[in-house]
Amino acid sequence: MTTPEKLVKAKVKKILEEVGAYWAMPMGSGYGNSGVPDFLVCLQGQFIGIECKANGNTPTALQERHLKLIEETGGIAFVVDECNIDSFSAAMQVYKGANRNG
Repeated sequence: MTTPEKLVKAKVKKILEEVGAYWAMPMGSGYGNSGVPDFLVCLQGQFIGIECKANGNTPTALQERHLKLIEETGGIAFVVDECNIDSFSAAMQVYKGANRNG
């Protein structure tokens, strides 16, 4: 059975592929950093962290900390759910059109 969050992740993957972004989904394990966003992305030279949620769920405190650190170090952080997926898609189109490498 596909969970609502997996459906959001599938939509995010499709959007990232459409805009030609590099992306990776780090595996959560005891060997990595807990709370890392679901997607780590590079688009037009911009680092983006994306946390996916569904059904009104919100990021944990540790996830929020990682998203805040991404922003504090010059990256962009998104929390994407089924309610804002269209806005996320529009934002990715804007970043796709931006030439941040000069």
